Amino acid sequence: MNDTMIDVEDFRREARAWIAANLEPRERVRAGRVVGEVTTHEQIDEARALQRKLFDGGYAGISYPAEYGGRGLTPAHEQAFREEAAGYVTPDFGVVGVVTMGAIGRSIAEHASPEFCRRHIPAILRGDEMWCQFYSEPEAGSDLAGIRTRATRDGDRWVISGSKIWSSGAYLADWAMCLARTDWDVPKHRGLTWFAIPCDAKGVTIRQIRQINGGAEFCEEFLDEVEVTEDDIIGEVNRGWAVTQTMLVYERGAGETATPTEPRALAPDLVALARRVGRIEDPAARQAIARAHINDYAQFHLGRRIADRLEHSHNPDHAVAAYSKLAAGVYTPLRARLGMEIGGPAALAWAIGDEAEGRPALDYLNGRRISIAAGTNEVQRNGIGERVLGLPREPSFDTNKAFNEVLRNARNWDGKVG
Repeated sequence: MNDTMIDVEDFRREARAWIAANLEPRERVRAGRVVGEVTTHEQIDEARALQRKLFDGGYAGISYPAEYGGRGLTPAHEQAFREEAAGYVTPDFGVVGVVTMGAIGRSIAEHASPEFCRRHIPAILRGDEMWCQFYSEPEAGSDLAGIRTRATRDGDRWVISGSKIWSSGAYLADWAMCLARTDWDVPKHRGLTWFAIPCDAKGVTIRQIRQINGGAEFCEEFLDEVEVTEDDIIGEVNRGWAVTQTMLVYERGAGETATPTEPRALAPDLVALARRVGRIEDPAARQAIARAHINDYAQFHLGRRIADRLEHSHNPDHAVAAYSKLAAGVYTPLRARLGMEIGGPAALAWAIGDEAEGRPALDYLNGRRISIAAGTNEVQRNGIGERVLGLPREPSFDTNKAFNEVLRNARNWDGKVG
């Protein structure tokens, strides 16, 4: 059967048979996996081998274009595979895999040249290339268009210098998508260009940042006259904001649901916690579990509804993806707090090496991450108000000013010159 015509349920049956024959069942399905648990190159290499098995079987990049190694099917087919594979061991690249297969891979497929896509997308889908984002900077976080990393043309090459920060999993990545300023004489959104940079290139320094949860998945990078070529450009020179908009859409959950499958069971992780601390019959604990389940269910169907709208609309407004991101940013810390309320003191201390007992505290420490990463809750509300609801834009003094003029004015305001 032609892949472009295969029915979702026929595909599901095909996938179910392949999964049973080729993947190992999980001994214990985890109720709440925290992205970032994969932290070593050895774990990445193990995942690469399994990813290659998926690729060879036709189950990597299910909704990626067929000409670049995918199947060319729909997000519904992708979701069907996730549901069927939920009880099996699948490739786990941690946060660097989420970034690679999601926002980066999709942005490359939509904006890079066919030659660039043929060179990199099959390698991504095979697991040969893991990517990260050289994106935010110490002076450009929520104001992503205000970056100052500089890319200067030098004959048939580009030379890039600057610094980046908050790059998820960069120390495990093979390549980076790097946003740099290539024209300082135009407004800040117009003079940007995306480049592909090997993470082991000369002049690239990557340092991990220790976090409150004890992990170090985020990194900072220093770029000291890193050389790339025209072949490493993603999209068009000085038109990088278009690529950025696409990347933000995928970062904020377009095409994805809140969880792989509909959450029918009552918050399994919180039920297990209540049972462990002897509060399974406690009315307050039961009410907290019910609240968590209601919100899990609502968040899942919000994501599903947005994905369906984007998939079936003739002219989709991708700004609606901000609803999913905002919901996650608001609800994730609340859910983490419910775990602490149920567990009490037992949620704050646990036996060394007991992953299940340590999960509530880790979830609490990680809880506010999603309300900041990929745009704060406030940024999402602005985007929804202006781009979805049509409310007036906030006043901006630098919309039509050349970026170098904006920087000069900023120095004057700070009293550094003049």
